Amino acid sequence: MSVSEHQPFSQSLRRATAAAHERAHHSTYMGALLGGRLPLDDYATLVVQYWHVYSALEDGADRLAGHPVVGGFAVDALRRRDAIAADLAFLRGAGWASDLTPLPTTAAYADRIRATVADWPGGWVAHHYTRYLGDLAGGQAVRVLLERTYGVVGDGARFYDFSTLGPVPPFRTRYRALLDAAAWDDVERARIADEACHAFELNIAMLVELADTVPPEHLAA
Repeated sequence: MSVSEHQPFSQSLRRATAAAHERAHHSTYMGALLGGRLPLDDYATLVVQYWHVYSALEDGADRLAGHPVVGGFAVDALRRRDAIAADLAFLRGAGWASDLTPLPTTAAYADRIRATVADWPGGWVAHHYTRYLGDLAGGQAVRVLLERTYGVVGDGARFYDFSTLGPVPPFRTRYRALLDAAAWDDVERARIADEACHAFELNIAMLVELADTVPPEHLAA
């Protein structure tokens, strides 16, 4: 994936990932969810997958918080694991932690994140970027859906509550400034852009497998 040396990295990264981002947003599973056609328990299955993905991301944040280049991305107010736990307790009951088996695609996704944490901090940023900035943007449509269609607010929808972060637009500006200021050369920036595209593909694969767990009649528009 080409990254322009004449643009801030944040702009090049957004452009490089645009097509994959669009495909993820228009997956069959997300279309059914945003259309209000899925039972709430099918949404809970997605939240279980998030438990694994965000556990890998946030274990990485713990490990890389002191890193001289990527440590600034480990923002505590972004962390979702406690919110996911609260949502699963609401959606699946007190025994939610006894049934957290990931789908194979989810396991592969989390494994890839852990591999970047261990060997390539810039790659971890690629996954961090695709998940958290997506949660702050398109993910808010899911929050509205949960309230309007399913009557879920508070527990059950805490994953999308970033109120402790403060106003979102200034945060996005600060995040993009971190991307632009990071000490990566053009080769490393291109690698990170490729990994961000790969992150979207891993997410898409997870959503495809999730759709296979849903009765076909719930997926049809």
